[in-house]
Amino acid sequence: MRLTNYSDYSLRVLIYLSTEPNEKLVNIKDIAEAYDISKNHLMKIIYNLGKMGYIETIRGRNGGIRLAKRPSDINIGELIRKTEEDFHIVECFEDNNNCVITPVCSLKHIFNKALNQFLQVLDEYTLEDIVQNNFMLKEYFDLNKK
Repeated sequence: MRLTNYSDYSLRVLIYLSTEPNEKLVNIKDIAEAYDISKNHLMKIIYNLGKMGYIETIRGRNGGIRLAKRPSDINIGELIRKTEEDFHIVECFEDNNNCVITPVCSLKHIFNKALNQFLQVLDEYTLEDIVQNNFMLKEYFDLNKK
């Protein structure tokens, strides 16, 4: 299973924001520099995380972004389901499947079971579980800023 950059970067944004005090507003530039990711690429992700209710965006001169939920309320499995476009890990999961053995192949069921297990494991974790070492994460972010 491989996640898209979109999901990866969504997780990274949330991890970064969780290292800051909740009242502190962060700008996109800081996140982009910390991860060495294009600011323009992050803008779409941050916009969508806001639409999904994970982050709060404050516009204006002194604006920025921050978590809209407590890290303990952000479930990783739910986030991945919302940020992944699809889970077509093999051709037979797709609508335009051209594999000739699909009607008699058991592999689709095995991959489906594996995918469900993958998501069930992610459902067991929240952002809070990931950022228990937030002081160490913050140090790395500060070291990585240019």
